[in-house]
Amino acid sequence: MDEQTADETGVAVLALTRGATWDQLGILLRSVLDVGVAEAETLGGLPAGDLFALANATAALLDAPVTIEDRSSRVLAFSGRQDEADTARVETVLGRQVPERYSRQLSERGVFRELYRSDQLVYVAPIPVAEPESAMPRVAVAVRAGDEVLGSIWVAVHEPLSAERSEALRDAAKVVALHMLRIRAGADVERRLRADLVSTALDGSRESLDRLGLADRTLVVLALAVPESSERQRMADAFAMHLGAVFPRSAAALVSDVAYGLVPADSEERAARVAQDFLDRVGERSGAVIGVGTAVRLPQARASADRALRVLRTSRRAQRVARLADVQVEALLLELRDLVEARGEQLTGPIARLVAYDREHSAALVETLRAWLDAFGDVTTAAAAAYVHPNTFRYRLRRLAEVGQLDLSDPDARFAAMLQLRVLAADTVSGGSLDAPC
Repeated sequence: MDEQTADETGVAVLALTRGATWDQLGILLRSVLDVGVAEAETLGGLPAGDLFALANATAALLDAPVTIEDRSSRVLAFSGRQDEADTARVETVLGRQVPERYSRQLSERGVFRELYRSDQLVYVAPIPVAEPESAMPRVAVAVRAGDEVLGSIWVAVHEPLSAERSEALRDAAKVVALHMLRIRAGADVERRLRADLVSTALDGSRESLDRLGLADRTLVVLALAVPESSERQRMADAFAMHLGAVFPRSAAALVSDVAYGLVPADSEERAARVAQDFLDRVGERSGAVIGVGTAVRLPQARASADRALRVLRTSRRAQRVARLADVQVEALLLELRDLVEARGEQLTGPIARLVAYDREHSAALVETLRAWLDAFGDVTTAAAAAYVHPNTFRYRLRRLAEVGQLDLSDPDARFAAMLQLRVLAADTVSGGSLDAPC
């Protein structure tokens, strides 16, 4: 059945990863059907989704400390007795993430490649460490749902496991897979419901705002973008947690590729400070930026946040948080570019003549004009920016006025030239960046 037929008939179509078991399918269906049901559920004799209970149960079976990790080596749960392990395990548990220097060595050894390509146990010899650090071997097994790897279980051991304990670890991985599917499916359903509410609220739905507890409040919209697609959901969850701690009545969700936050802030300035605080905490490695909307009615508030965000995503500025008031000129220039592209506008007048001359004679008249305009007519500053002597620059300036038939003393002519240089496509005009502010 194709998607169109499913929509027309109202029949739900489920797709399951190849090799998944009927037990795993059952868990996914239960997760969908049990939304909003508070009834306790057990899987394998343990509370559904309680990975810490699973880690402790596995540790008891193996008589060794255990961690359960996701594909990015983030610790999802750990057992007791971690003090019996080595330095790397202590750092891993405290930081809830395998330290980068250890994960790099595991990658170089091919441990992850071997671990994720089968359901067999992988014995990992101790990684050499300097005194006074300690190191122990590991036994690891992938946690799978069919062909999909959900994560892994790591056991700190003194020697390889016996056949009985090896089998117990393989069985534990199957149970952990069920619990991880239950957690993920439940979280996915909740996220989808939340995203639908936030999305319709951004469009101005009164009913959605009522359900979010945000009706009749002055709202500021924050729009968070993360370049790396694999990091967007994690950052969106962290964003929602951060906003919830500052604004208990806020709502946040990932909508398409942008995480939106609706916050009942008393001013855009306060919302911007909260956004900056969040980015300071997560660091610069994520490349995340946040546009802050104006405190107006929805959906206008979303539009203003999107406009500010677009400037941050397309410009080379180091700024990571911006209100629309901070970047309004750049936003208008981007929208003018959109209009020019939609109409198929071509270069005309003096700039067109200068571009043609530069192409024919391998000259730099356009670059000269750009530098002079950016320097507000200061020849010394403009010449330094163009890396030429001021006298050479003055000659080029006279030459471009002749070739382009451009009256540099006319403010309207200067403005028209500046606008064309900023608005027209970057590959149309040679030299320099068109993303720089006027």
